[in-house]
Amino acid sequence: MTQQRSLPRPAASGGAARVGRKSTFRPEIQGLRSLAVLMVMTYHIWLDRVSGGVDVFLLVSAFLMTLQFVGRYEQGRPVGLLKHWLHLFRRLLPAAVTVIVAVIAASLSFLPRTRWLEVIHQGWASLFYAENWLLQSQATDYYASNRGLASPFQHFWSLSIQGQVFILWPLIFAGTAILAGRFGLRYRALLGYVFALVFASSLIYSINVTAANQTQAYFDMPARLWEFALGTLVALALPSLRLPRYWRVALGWLGVVAMLSCGILLNVQASFPGSIALWPTLAAACVIVAGQTGSKLGVDRFLSTGPLVRLGDMSYALYLWHWPVLVIALAAADKDRAGPITGAVIVAVSMMLAYLTTRFIEKPWRGWQWPELRRWRALTAIVAALAVAAVPLAGTQINLYFESQAELAKAARNNPGAQALLPDFVNQADANAMLLPAAERLGLDWASLPQPCSGDLKPQDPMLRDDCEQSGHTGVGAKTVLVLGDSHAEQWLPSITPVSDAKGWRLYAMLKGGCKPSTTDQHESADCDHFNAAVTAEVKRNPPDAIVVVGTAASPSSPRETLIPGLESSLKTWTDQGIGVVLLRDNPRFGFNMANCVATKGANAQECRPARDGLFAATSPLDSVQAPGVAAVDMTDLICNATECPGVVGNTFVYMDDNHLSRTYSASMAPMFQERLLAATGWD
Repeated sequence: MTQQRSLPRPAASGGAARVGRKSTFRPEIQGLRSLAVLMVMTYHIWLDRVSGGVDVFLLVSAFLMTLQFVGRYEQGRPVGLLKHWLHLFRRLLPAAVTVIVAVIAASLSFLPRTRWLEVIHQGWASLFYAENWLLQSQATDYYASNRGLASPFQHFWSLSIQGQVFILWPLIFAGTAILAGRFGLRYRALLGYVFALVFASSLIYSINVTAANQTQAYFDMPARLWEFALGTLVALALPSLRLPRYWRVALGWLGVVAMLSCGILLNVQASFPGSIALWPTLAAACVIVAGQTGSKLGVDRFLSTGPLVRLGDMSYALYLWHWPVLVIALAAADKDRAGPITGAVIVAVSMMLAYLTTRFIEKPWRGWQWPELRRWRALTAIVAALAVAAVPLAGTQINLYFESQAELAKAARNNPGAQALLPDFVNQADANAMLLPAAERLGLDWASLPQPCSGDLKPQDPMLRDDCEQSGHTGVGAKTVLVLGDSHAEQWLPSITPVSDAKGWRLYAMLKGGCKPSTTDQHESADCDHFNAAVTAEVKRNPPDAIVVVGTAASPSSPRETLIPGLESSLKTWTDQGIGVVLLRDNPRFGFNMANCVATKGANAQECRPARDGLFAATSPLDSVQAPGVAAVDMTDLICNATECPGVVGNTFVYMDDNHLSRTYSASMAPMFQERLLAATGWD
């Protein structure tokens, strides 16, 4: 093991001599934590809003960590980075592991199978403090109003950011101490400059990235660093502050009132964690600066009361429990939000679980001295805690994988998909055949092409390169076919790829979610207009032989179906360039999650088999499009039967959610798609 290094001793006139407040236990900070967790719970359960309570937690954690490290320096004690990290994560993991294991068990019992794999993936990310990165990559909407559809691990994003900062901050403290000792600088002052720079640069970055992409910014660690830096700056400045008692009394109450009112007075839905997050963090800073006033009117007297201090002691466990209890309770009850009674029950259950976790897991584990005597013992304890969660996570994931593989081996017989709607179909499936794709893998059943675009198919515009994929065929002189549009075009790739492979075409796709293709601005979003403009320029520069687009847009649980905006103008632009166009009819969309309906109620449930005439227009809008070089393909009769549009056809999930065809079902339509495409276009 690496030997501990001692921090350089401070000069005798250092800041420690001027400390005017105790840096040991401060009960009002426990009370502050209590208010923060109560804010988080209240807003999550009843108000469907962000409270700012999490931001208070971030600031407080940095404040306390700064007191710890600066105190070590000023006392000339060893920094012991490795020992610090082992001690810290040994204390944090047991409660987190307890919740992770419980959530896995509850999810397998109460959540639809379609969500199991997502929960497992997020369980792994939460266990290793990477949940914020996973949510950021998925562009998760933290403000989504339906809590029952949220991940029960979603709240681990803030704990993940804290875990990452718990690694980063000690490195900064230690590095600054080395510089201070080598160049004879004042440690506290040098830390002030360092963290002022972190604060300013992170806040500027946070404001900019929040304005550009707030959904991803919410989980972005660099966009949150300024909140931690503010807590550190408060800790560094606190010994130098000399405020009269009456100012501190007023400051404390101002901070509490501002903190509690943040989520009510401010519309933070589209602006956190930018400059708006200064409100709750500065409010918490006011409470910390007010400190222990000794006044009967001070807010510290209120925050230091026994109930709030005890609640502060279990605030970590309460934060861990409240969100999964809320999500799983709403999912089990098939509700999108909690009412007064349901919410009260959720609070009571969360409180009970938090107390039990704190009393019988967290405190005994923290008080266990054996791991503190040797670093290898602490590491052993951490590994053991990780294993408690890793074993059920891995076991469940492996079991689901092998179960799915066993069913895939029998798919040709048991899962014919769309072929079951053909007039001459003979069913040979086993009576107990499993639906494919496995329900837990539906979220992964997206279509794609195997390679990024290369050669002459590689777009010149850099913004298109990440959204351009191609098949393996690159032969010169072969027909070049471009699939263009949003995810409703993407879902047809498994139907198109087999005919492309059979005919030796060069197939490529330029796709952007939520962005319908058009050669003119449709003002759905600036990002979509920029994408379409870049695609239009690329097609003009290097025109394909044909373009395939979804030409209509269905409405959820409604027969209303229209041509996509600007279709006529786009068709003229393309055909004037000598490009053939294939228009596909959109599939049904629903006002509910069809995949979850099947997973929870069964394929034969009437709710999962809505009437066809309530989902489709009597005639296809594509029938009105008559233009040279334009062909239409309608696969409706292989998605719906004569009277219904079921969620399962031929033992195959038709949909992966409320509006997208599963890749597996799309692939089952490939032979029929090839026949209709060639008939409609006359292509050889």
